Amino acid sequence: MLWFVGTGIDGYRGLSVAALDVLRKCQVVYIERFTSAISEGDMKGLNSLLEVKVQPVQRWFVEDGRDIIESARTQNVALVSYGDPLIATTHCELRSRAARNSVKTAVLHSASGIASTIGESGLHVYKFGRMVTIMSELHSAITVYNTVFQNLLTGNHTVILTEYSYNDESKEPFFLNPSSVFNMLLDAERTHKHQIFSDDTFVVVASRVGMQDQKIISGKVRSVRQLEFGIGPHSVIITGALHFTEIQALTSLTENIDEPTDNSQSVNRIEAQMVQRYAPKAKQAVQEMHKILSDGTDSNKGISETLENAECYIADAEGFLRQGKLELAVLSIGYAEGLIDAIRYQKGINPWNTPAS
Repeated sequence: MLWFVGTGIDGYRGLSVAALDVLRKCQVVYIERFTSAISEGDMKGLNSLLEVKVQPVQRWFVEDGRDIIESARTQNVALVSYGDPLIATTHCELRSRAARNSVKTAVLHSASGIASTIGESGLHVYKFGRMVTIMSELHSAITVYNTVFQNLLTGNHTVILTEYSYNDESKEPFFLNPSSVFNMLLDAERTHKHQIFSDDTFVVVASRVGMQDQKIISGKVRSVRQLEFGIGPHSVIITGALHFTEIQALTSLTENIDEPTDNSQSVNRIEAQMVQRYAPKAKQAVQEMHKILSDGTDSNKGISETLENAECYIADAEGFLRQGKLELAVLSIGYAEGLIDAIRYQKGINPWNTPAS
């Protein structure tokens, strides 16, 4: 049988009585340290509680899984991990594969570091959107940035898990620093310009949740990015719309530097950003064309009517934008620009060179 056992957030001291009872009956106990940190002290403490020596295993061993599954056919085998064992997709896949190979499995759940981080922050758990992990590679920030954007559109908070890795040879864990996370997201903002992340963005940084030196800091990016956060693990929360009880919790339960603010208030969908950007330019282009073609000749009369149609489409786009009908707003501004460009090519003039006022 294959058991999946979580230590919870308190290390080996957080193991339940049921978990210890199971582990003491197992002939093989593996422990993995690649999904989250388990200290050398926890390793020694776990070994002191069990009759069988715990075997540390690397990521490739668990992902391959064949030795684990084969051992579990004839023995009681346990895979121990930090937090709740089924938070990691690697463990879920291994459990599914074991079941498909007719190996019985069971799970001893424990406190999840993710749920504990949310709870410790004082934010409402049902107001969180999609969770995401940020790695030290620069392209990782793009996915994180887009996830934050989508969550903020619906007023939801975002949990950002930061990169962690463990080198079995050097015995040194790596934790991505929250300041690096902020710098990466500021770079992404400069590139994508959705106006969702800046020095004024309100954030929560949770470090070492469940440990004796736990620290949770909240404030604006400009206030927290230069702080020393210490060793990880770290998580970052970017807040969305805040209930007054969440504001009270942030100011009383965290090391609060700045007054909590709603990061979602100024966020617009890409479609709305397009119309807001293009409508003034289209209006300016129409005005320039009226000036250029104001000689009153018969050949320009039909064009004037076409420009009036373009103005109607621009007005429609702004009206649809106010009504929240974003697809129709984009279509309308597209029609307007199409009419303007048609006249541009026919007459050989370019009204787009004049900046919008």
